[in-house]
Amino acid sequence: MKIEQEKELISGFKHLEILANQVVEGFISGMHKSPFHGFSAEFAEHKVYNKGESTKHIDWKLFAKTDRLYTKRFEEETNLRCHLILDNSSSMHYPVLKSGQPFYESKIGFSVLASAVLMNLLKKQRDAVGLSVFSDRYEYYAPEKGSDRHHRMVLSILEGILDRPNAAKKTDTITYLHQIAEKMHRRSMIILFTDMFQGEDHEKLFSALQHLKHNKHKVVVFHVIDEATELRFDFDNHPRKFIDVESGEVVNLFAENIQDEYEKRVEHYFKTLSLACAQNKIKYVPVNVGADFEKILTTYLVEKQMFG
Repeated sequence: MKIEQEKELISGFKHLEILANQVVEGFISGMHKSPFHGFSAEFAEHKVYNKGESTKHIDWKLFAKTDRLYTKRFEEETNLRCHLILDNSSSMHYPVLKSGQPFYESKIGFSVLASAVLMNLLKKQRDAVGLSVFSDRYEYYAPEKGSDRHHRMVLSILEGILDRPNAAKKTDTITYLHQIAEKMHRRSMIILFTDMFQGEDHEKLFSALQHLKHNKHKVVVFHVIDEATELRFDFDNHPRKFIDVESGEVVNLFAENIQDEYEKRVEHYFKTLSLACAQNKIKYVPVNVGADFEKILTTYLVEKQMFG
């Protein structure tokens, strides 16, 4: 579902749960166009039949409707544990939004709404969700639970992130990913939303990501970026002052003069991240703020199927 379609229906992040539900419902209704055709009718009650499994629980009525094999899914099979991790450092509060601009067009707003969307899907499938929020400190932790009360509490925390003005907060990704990893005792899917802006060397970062995989966890990294300015460095050629929101460092330059070199370095960095994640069996997915959530939801469903 395109977020643009929701602008006139929902105003402000106070209706985060409603907006997340509409995004998920739109995605499910469009599933007949996707590889997940057949889930839309009884979404939480079935899983794809894998060759070699017992045929005892195949839903033949659904097969007649979809021409695909699904097995009935029982309560004990649906208790996936999913832990969402949100980078809430100052760089995630970019771009600075203008008056009236939708909250999900900043990196933190997009990540908050994406988290709420995944929570909605997890709730529909009776799965447990937990949340960690970090910046220059470990701001919040909730273990994985599936109750309505727990979901409401986590949604309230997500709304609070948007409601609070952003203070200057550096990123200490490595320290807190290690701390979060130590809290994850039962096998879970771990989903991280971050812009990957951190000053320490990459080997330490990949070591922290690898730590998240201990105990056979599955790790998905959504690399959240503003493509126009952070990937393509798309600014007009007027003199500009660029300020590091975390360190306060200032650089004065004409954007056009360094655009080509900037794009090369960013492309190299993305390739380095992608390769290192692939080598560590971590799913790496760049996502653009303000985009729709099909890539995020499809990635989640594919990874969940593989997670078993």
